[in-house]
Amino acid sequence: MKKFLLIPDSFKGTMSSQEICDIMQRAITHNIPGAEIIKIPVADGGEGSVDAFLSALSGERRSVTVSGPFGESVAACYGVVDGGSTAVIEMAACAGLPLVGDHPDPLRATTYGVGELIAHAAKSGCKKIIVGLGGSATNDAGAGAASALGVCFSNAAGETFVPTGGTLERVAHIDLSGLMTELSSVEILTMCDIDNPLFGETGAAHVFAPQKGADEEMVRQLDRGLRHMDEVVRRDLGRDLAGTPGAGAAGGMGFGMLAFLSSKLQMGIETVLDTVRFDELLDGVDLVLTGEGKIDSQSIRGKVVIGVAARTQRAGVPLIAIVGDIGDGAEAAYDRGVSGIFSINRVAVPYREAKLRAHDDLYLTVDNLFHFLGVVHR
Repeated sequence: MKKFLLIPDSFKGTMSSQEICDIMQRAITHNIPGAEIIKIPVADGGEGSVDAFLSALSGERRSVTVSGPFGESVAACYGVVDGGSTAVIEMAACAGLPLVGDHPDPLRATTYGVGELIAHAAKSGCKKIIVGLGGSATNDAGAGAASALGVCFSNAAGETFVPTGGTLERVAHIDLSGLMTELSSVEILTMCDIDNPLFGETGAAHVFAPQKGADEEMVRQLDRGLRHMDEVVRRDLGRDLAGTPGAGAAGGMGFGMLAFLSSKLQMGIETVLDTVRFDELLDGVDLVLTGEGKIDSQSIRGKVVIGVAARTQRAGVPLIAIVGDIGDGAEAAYDRGVSGIFSINRVAVPYREAKLRAHDDLYLTVDNLFHFLGVVHR
Protein backbone atom coordinates (compact mmCIF):
# COMPACT_ATOMS: atom_id res chain seq x y z
CA MET A 1 0.00 0.00 0.00
CA LYS A 2 1.56 3.24 -1.16
CA LYS A 3 -1.15 5.70 -2.19
CA PHE A 4 -3.66 7.18 0.24
CA LEU A 5 -6.43 9.77 0.06
CA LEU A 6 -7.41 11.70 3.20
CA ILE A 7 -10.80 13.41 3.27
CA PRO A 8 -12.02 14.05 6.85
CA ASP A 9 -14.61 16.45 8.13
CA SER A 10 -13.64 18.57 11.12
CA PHE A 11 -14.13 17.34 14.66
CA LYS A 12 -16.27 20.30 15.71
CA GLY A 13 -14.72 22.31 18.53
CA THR A 14 -11.63 20.12 18.57
CA MET A 15 -9.73 19.90 15.28
CA SER A 16 -10.19 21.42 11.83
CA SER A 17 -10.26 19.14 8.80
CA GLN A 18 -6.91 20.58 7.72
CA GLU A 19 -5.35 19.73 11.09
CA ILE A 20 -6.72 16.20 10.86
CA CYS A 21 -5.28 15.75 7.36
CA ASP A 22 -1.86 16.92 8.54
CA ILE A 23 -1.84 14.62 11.58
CA MET A 24 -2.97 11.65 9.51
CA GLN A 25 -0.23 12.37 7.00
CA ARG A 26 2.45 12.41 9.70
CA ALA A 27 1.31 9.08 11.07
CA ILE A 28 1.19 7.46 7.65
CA THR A 29 4.61 8.68 6.52
CA HIS A 30 6.10 7.54 9.83
CA ASN A 31 5.01 4.01 8.93
CA ILE A 32 5.33 4.20 5.15
CA PRO A 33 8.11 6.63 4.14
CA GLY A 34 7.55 7.90 0.62
CA ALA A 35 3.82 7.22 0.67
CA GLU A 36 1.83 9.25 -1.85
CA ILE A 37 -0.85 11.19 0.00
CA ILE A 38 -3.71 13.30 -1.36
CA LYS A 39 -5.34 15.61 1.20
CA ILE A 40 -8.87 17.00 0.82
CA PRO A 41 -10.04 18.82 3.97
CA VAL A 42 -13.82 19.09 4.04
CA ALA A 43 -16.24 21.71 5.34
CA ASP A 44 -20.04 21.42 5.19
CA GLY A 45 -20.75 24.86 3.69
CA GLY A 46 -20.38 26.90 6.85
CA GLU A 47 -17.25 28.54 8.22
CA GLY A 48 -14.13 26.97 6.77
CA SER A 49 -15.60 26.05 3.38
CA VAL A 50 -13.49 28.55 1.47
CA ASP A 51 -10.32 27.40 3.23
CA ALA A 52 -11.17 23.77 2.52
CA PHE A 53 -11.65 24.35 -1.20
CA LEU A 54 -8.53 26.49 -1.48
CA SER A 55 -6.49 23.85 0.32
CA ALA A 56 -7.81 21.04 -1.86
CA LEU A 57 -7.64 22.80 -5.21
CA SER A 58 -5.37 25.81 -4.64
CA GLY A 59 -6.62 29.15 -5.84
CA GLU A 60 -6.93 32.65 -4.49
CA ARG A 61 -8.88 34.59 -1.93
CA ARG A 62 -10.68 37.76 -3.06
CA SER A 63 -11.51 40.48 -0.56
CA VAL A 64 -14.59 42.65 -1.00
CA THR A 65 -16.35 45.27 1.12
CA VAL A 66 -20.05 44.39 1.31
CA SER A 67 -23.06 44.89 3.57
CA GLY A 68 -23.05 43.15 6.93
CA PRO A 69 -26.03 41.67 8.80
CA PHE A 70 -27.50 45.10 9.61
CA GLY A 71 -26.35 46.93 6.49
CA GLU A 72 -23.03 48.11 7.88
CA SER A 73 -19.90 47.79 5.72
CA VAL A 74 -17.86 44.68 6.43
CA ALA A 75 -14.72 43.24 4.89
CA ALA A 76 -15.52 39.81 3.48
CA CYS A 77 -13.85 37.41 1.12
CA TYR A 78 -14.57 34.45 -1.11
CA GLY A 79 -12.40 31.86 -2.80
CA VAL A 80 -11.73 31.34 -6.47
CA VAL A 81 -10.52 28.00 -7.82
CA ASP A 82 -10.29 26.15 -11.14
CA GLY A 83 -8.28 28.90 -12.77
CA GLY A 84 -10.77 31.58 -11.79
CA SER A 85 -13.84 29.85 -13.19
CA THR A 86 -15.37 28.76 -9.87
CA ALA A 87 -16.15 30.92 -6.83
CA VAL A 88 -16.79 29.55 -3.34
CA ILE A 89 -18.81 31.81 -1.04
CA GLU A 90 -19.66 31.34 2.62
CA MET A 91 -22.80 33.27 3.50
CA ALA A 92 -21.44 33.48 7.05
CA ALA A 93 -18.68 35.77 5.75
CA CYS A 94 -21.11 38.70 5.73
CA ALA A 95 -24.34 37.39 7.26
CA GLY A 96 -22.91 35.20 9.99
CA LEU A 97 -24.06 35.08 13.59
CA PRO A 98 -20.61 36.01 14.99
CA LEU A 99 -20.85 39.34 13.16
CA VAL A 100 -23.78 40.51 15.29
CA GLY A 101 -21.97 39.96 18.57
CA ASP A 102 -24.20 40.38 21.60
CA HIS A 103 -27.05 41.99 19.62
CA PRO A 104 -28.64 39.33 17.38
CA ASP A 105 -31.88 40.35 15.73
CA PRO A 106 -33.28 38.08 12.99
CA LEU A 107 -36.09 40.58 12.40
CA ARG A 108 -33.58 43.10 11.03
CA ALA A 109 -30.69 40.96 9.75
CA THR A 110 -30.18 40.77 5.99
CA THR A 111 -28.44 38.55 3.45
CA TYR A 112 -27.88 41.54 1.15
CA GLY A 113 -24.09 41.18 1.44
CA VAL A 114 -24.28 37.58 0.22
CA GLY A 115 -25.89 38.85 -2.96
CA GLU A 116 -23.10 41.40 -3.31
CA LEU A 117 -20.50 38.64 -3.06
CA ILE A 118 -22.35 36.62 -5.72
CA ALA A 119 -22.53 39.71 -7.94
CA HIS A 120 -18.81 40.39 -7.55
CA ALA A 121 -17.94 36.80 -8.48
CA ALA A 122 -20.22 36.84 -11.52
CA LYS A 123 -18.92 40.19 -12.76
CA SER A 124 -15.37 38.87 -12.29
CA GLY A 125 -16.04 36.16 -14.83
CA CYS A 126 -16.78 33.15 -12.62
CA LYS A 127 -19.02 30.68 -14.43
CA LYS A 128 -19.79 28.52 -11.43
CA ILE A 129 -20.62 29.85 -7.98
CA ILE A 130 -20.87 27.61 -4.93
CA VAL A 131 -22.68 29.17 -1.97
CA GLY A 132 -22.31 27.54 1.42
CA LEU A 133 -25.23 27.93 3.81
CA GLY A 134 -24.71 27.83 7.55
CA GLY A 135 -24.02 29.94 10.59
CA SER A 136 -26.31 32.76 9.54
CA ALA A 137 -27.83 35.51 11.66
CA THR A 138 -30.69 35.95 9.19
CA ASN A 139 -34.26 34.83 8.56
CA ASP A 140 -35.10 36.75 5.38
CA ALA A 141 -35.66 33.80 2.98
CA GLY A 142 -32.76 35.08 0.90
CA ALA A 143 -34.69 38.19 -0.13
CA GLY A 144 -31.79 40.46 0.83
CA ALA A 145 -29.35 38.58 -1.41
CA ALA A 146 -31.90 38.56 -4.23
CA SER A 147 -32.37 42.33 -3.87
CA ALA A 148 -28.64 42.90 -4.28
CA LEU A 149 -28.80 40.91 -7.51
CA GLY A 150 -31.63 42.94 -9.03
CA VAL A 151 -34.78 41.15 -7.89
CA CYS A 152 -37.46 43.73 -7.05
CA PHE A 153 -39.69 43.37 -4.01
CA SER A 154 -42.55 45.84 -3.61
CA ASN A 155 -45.26 46.47 -1.03
CA ALA A 156 -48.99 47.00 -1.53
CA ALA A 157 -48.39 50.65 -2.43
CA GLY A 158 -45.96 49.66 -5.17
CA GLU A 159 -42.93 50.89 -3.24
CA THR A 160 -39.75 48.82 -3.58
CA PHE A 161 -37.81 47.81 -0.51
CA VAL A 162 -35.29 45.23 0.73
CA PRO A 163 -37.19 42.73 2.90
CA THR A 164 -35.79 41.39 6.16
CA GLY A 165 -37.20 38.72 8.42
CA GLY A 166 -39.43 41.26 10.12
CA THR A 167 -40.84 42.74 6.91
CA LEU A 168 -41.44 39.68 4.72
CA GLU A 169 -45.18 40.01 5.35
CA ARG A 170 -45.13 43.38 3.54
CA VAL A 171 -44.04 41.84 0.24
CA ALA A 172 -46.93 42.18 -2.22
CA HIS A 173 -45.12 41.52 -5.49
CA ILE A 174 -41.86 40.01 -6.76
CA ASP A 175 -40.31 40.91 -10.12
CA LEU A 176 -37.33 38.96 -11.45
CA SER A 177 -36.92 40.98 -14.66
CA GLY A 178 -34.12 43.08 -13.18
CA LEU A 179 -31.95 40.11 -12.20
CA MET A 180 -28.39 40.89 -13.27
CA THR A 181 -27.72 39.56 -16.75
CA GLU A 182 -24.32 38.08 -15.90
CA LEU A 183 -26.07 35.36 -13.89
CA SER A 184 -27.77 33.94 -16.99
CA SER A 185 -24.57 32.12 -17.91
CA VAL A 186 -23.54 31.14 -14.36
CA GLU A 187 -24.22 27.80 -12.68
CA ILE A 188 -25.10 28.32 -9.01
CA LEU A 189 -24.83 25.46 -6.54
CA THR A 190 -25.89 25.76 -2.91
CA MET A 191 -24.26 23.61 -0.24
CA CYS A 192 -26.95 22.62 2.22
CA ASP A 193 -26.69 19.81 4.76
CA ILE A 194 -30.08 20.05 6.47
CA ASP A 195 -33.46 18.98 5.14
CA ASN A 196 -35.81 21.36 6.99
CA PRO A 197 -38.73 22.88 5.05
CA LEU A 198 -39.24 26.63 4.88
CA PHE A 199 -41.86 27.05 7.60
CA GLY A 200 -43.80 25.19 10.26
CA GLU A 201 -42.68 23.37 13.40
CA THR A 202 -39.61 21.98 11.64
CA GLY A 203 -39.01 25.08 9.53
CA ALA A 204 -36.42 27.86 9.58
CA ALA A 205 -37.99 30.06 12.24
CA HIS A 206 -39.10 27.46 14.78
CA VAL A 207 -35.91 25.39 14.65
CA PHE A 208 -33.15 27.92 14.08
CA ALA A 209 -34.36 31.44 14.92
CA PRO A 210 -34.08 30.95 18.71
CA GLN A 211 -30.35 30.40 18.18
CA LYS A 212 -30.28 33.80 16.47
CA GLY A 213 -31.91 35.72 19.29
CA ALA A 214 -35.61 35.23 18.61
CA ASP A 215 -38.09 34.87 21.46
CA GLU A 216 -41.37 32.99 21.07
CA GLU A 217 -43.31 35.93 19.63
CA MET A 218 -40.50 36.72 17.17
CA VAL A 219 -40.45 33.09 16.07
CA ARG A 220 -44.17 33.25 15.28
CA GLN A 221 -43.72 36.53 13.39
CA LEU A 222 -40.79 35.18 11.39
CA ASP A 223 -42.71 32.02 10.53
CA ARG A 224 -45.69 34.08 9.32
CA GLY A 225 -43.32 36.04 7.11
CA LEU A 226 -41.90 32.88 5.58
CA ARG A 227 -45.39 31.52 4.94
CA HIS A 228 -46.35 34.79 3.27
CA MET A 229 -43.22 34.80 1.11
CA ASP A 230 -44.08 31.30 -0.07
CA GLU A 231 -47.56 32.46 -1.08
CA VAL A 232 -46.19 35.37 -3.12
CA VAL A 233 -43.55 33.18 -4.78
CA ARG A 234 -46.19 30.63 -5.77
CA ARG A 235 -48.44 33.35 -7.17
CA ASP A 236 -45.86 35.56 -8.93
CA LEU A 237 -43.19 33.06 -9.89
CA GLY A 238 -45.24 29.88 -10.17
CA ARG A 239 -42.82 27.97 -7.95
CA ASP A 240 -43.96 25.73 -5.09
CA LEU A 241 -40.75 25.25 -3.12
CA ALA A 242 -41.47 25.59 0.60
CA GLY A 243 -41.48 21.85 1.20
CA THR A 244 -38.23 21.21 -0.64
CA PRO A 245 -35.70 19.60 1.73
CA GLY A 246 -33.28 22.35 2.71
CA ALA A 247 -35.64 25.24 1.90
CA GLY A 248 -35.47 26.23 5.58
CA ALA A 249 -31.68 26.27 5.73
CA ALA A 250 -30.01 29.48 6.95
CA GLY A 251 -33.22 31.34 7.73
CA GLY A 252 -34.88 30.30 4.47
CA MET A 253 -31.84 31.10 2.34
CA GLY A 254 -32.21 27.67 0.76
CA PHE A 255 -35.69 28.67 -0.40
CA GLY A 256 -34.41 31.97 -1.75
CA MET A 257 -31.61 30.35 -3.72
CA LEU A 258 -34.18 28.06 -5.33
CA ALA A 259 -36.87 30.67 -5.93
CA PHE A 260 -34.87 33.67 -7.07
CA LEU A 261 -31.68 32.18 -8.56
CA SER A 262 -32.86 28.74 -9.71
CA SER A 263 -29.96 27.23 -7.80
CA LYS A 264 -29.57 23.56 -7.08
CA LEU A 265 -29.46 22.56 -3.40
CA GLN A 266 -26.88 19.87 -2.86
CA MET A 267 -25.36 18.10 0.12
CA GLY A 268 -22.09 19.78 1.02
CA ILE A 269 -20.04 16.61 0.67
CA GLU A 270 -21.47 15.92 -2.79
CA THR A 271 -20.53 19.44 -3.89
CA VAL A 272 -17.00 19.00 -2.57
CA LEU A 273 -16.55 15.59 -4.19
CA ASP A 274 -17.78 16.81 -7.56
CA THR A 275 -15.72 20.00 -7.45
CA VAL A 276 -12.41 18.30 -6.57
CA ARG A 277 -13.13 15.53 -9.11
CA PHE A 278 -12.97 12.92 -6.40
CA ASP A 279 -13.81 9.97 -8.64
CA GLU A 280 -10.77 10.76 -10.79
CA LEU A 281 -8.54 11.19 -7.74
CA LEU A 282 -9.43 7.67 -6.61
CA ASP A 283 -7.50 6.18 -9.51
CA GLY A 284 -4.67 4.10 -8.07
CA VAL A 285 -5.55 4.85 -4.44
CA ASP A 286 -5.02 1.91 -2.07
CA LEU A 287 -6.96 3.26 0.92
CA VAL A 288 -9.13 6.26 1.79
CA LEU A 289 -9.27 7.71 5.30
CA THR A 290 -12.22 9.87 6.29
CA GLY A 291 -13.77 10.85 9.59
CA GLU A 292 -16.00 13.10 11.66
CA GLY A 293 -16.55 13.93 15.30
CA LYS A 294 -19.11 11.18 15.89
CA ILE A 295 -20.57 8.44 13.79
CA ASP A 296 -23.97 7.02 14.70
CA SER A 297 -27.34 6.26 13.16
CA GLN A 298 -27.79 9.94 12.22
CA SER A 299 -24.60 9.87 10.16
CA ILE A 300 -26.25 7.45 7.74
CA ARG A 301 -28.50 10.30 6.55
CA GLY A 302 -25.69 11.74 4.48
CA LYS A 303 -22.83 13.24 6.43
CA VAL A 304 -19.26 13.25 5.16
CA VAL A 305 -18.35 9.64 5.95
CA ILE A 306 -21.34 8.15 4.14
CA GLY A 307 -21.05 10.58 1.22
CA VAL A 308 -17.44 9.56 0.67
CA ALA A 309 -18.22 5.86 1.23
CA ALA A 310 -20.77 5.86 -1.59
CA ARG A 311 -18.05 6.91 -4.02
CA THR A 312 -15.32 4.59 -2.72
CA GLN A 313 -17.70 1.64 -2.69
CA ARG A 314 -18.49 2.16 -6.37
CA ALA A 315 -14.77 2.36 -7.14
CA GLY A 316 -13.91 -0.69 -5.05
CA VAL A 317 -11.52 1.23 -2.80
CA PRO A 318 -11.54 0.43 0.95
CA LEU A 319 -12.51 3.22 3.32
CA ILE A 320 -11.56 3.65 6.98
CA ALA A 321 -13.46 6.11 9.21
CA ILE A 322 -11.45 7.68 12.04
CA VAL A 323 -13.91 9.31 14.44
CA GLY A 324 -14.02 10.99 17.82
CA ASP A 325 -16.83 8.80 19.12
CA ILE A 326 -18.86 5.81 17.98
CA GLY A 327 -22.57 5.91 18.77
CA ASP A 328 -25.46 3.48 18.53
CA GLY A 329 -26.32 2.41 15.02
CA ALA A 330 -22.86 3.12 13.57
CA GLU A 331 -22.60 -0.45 12.31
CA ALA A 332 -25.08 0.44 9.55
CA ALA A 333 -22.18 2.28 7.89
CA TYR A 334 -20.65 -1.06 6.92
CA ASP A 335 -23.51 -1.67 4.51
CA ARG A 336 -22.89 1.76 2.96
CA GLY A 337 -19.26 1.19 1.99
CA VAL A 338 -17.29 1.80 5.19
CA SER A 339 -14.66 -0.91 5.71
CA GLY A 340 -13.78 -0.09 9.32
CA ILE A 341 -14.47 2.44 12.07
CA PHE A 342 -11.91 3.48 14.69
CA SER A 343 -12.41 5.90 17.58
CA ILE A 344 -9.54 8.12 18.71
CA ASN A 345 -10.89 8.06 22.29
CA ARG A 346 -8.22 5.54 23.22
CA VAL A 347 -8.61 5.75 27.01
CA ALA A 348 -12.40 6.17 27.13
CA VAL A 349 -12.61 9.54 28.86
CA PRO A 350 -15.41 12.16 28.75
CA TYR A 351 -15.37 14.67 25.88
CA ARG A 352 -14.10 17.54 28.01
CA GLU A 353 -10.97 15.48 28.70
CA ALA A 354 -10.75 13.78 25.31
CA LYS A 355 -10.64 17.07 23.37
CA LEU A 356 -7.51 18.13 25.30
CA ARG A 357 -5.60 15.12 24.01
CA ALA A 358 -7.34 14.74 20.64
CA HIS A 359 -4.34 15.68 18.50
CA ASP A 360 -2.08 13.09 20.11
CA ASP A 361 -4.81 10.46 20.22
CA LEU A 362 -5.59 10.93 16.53
CA TYR A 363 -1.93 10.47 15.65
CA LEU A 364 -1.60 7.38 17.82
CA THR A 365 -4.80 5.85 16.42
CA VAL A 366 -3.68 6.26 12.81
CA ASP A 367 -0.17 5.12 13.75
CA ASN A 368 -1.63 2.01 15.35
CA LEU A 369 -3.78 1.31 12.28
CA PHE A 370 -0.86 1.62 9.89
CA HIS A 371 1.44 -0.40 12.11
CA PHE A 372 -1.11 -3.20 11.83
CA LEU A 373 -1.54 -2.71 8.08
CA GLY A 374 2.24 -2.82 7.69
CA VAL A 375 2.38 -6.20 9.40
CA VAL A 376 -0.52 -7.54 7.32
CA HIS A 377 0.94 -6.40 4.00
CA ARG A 378 4.53 -7.53 4.53
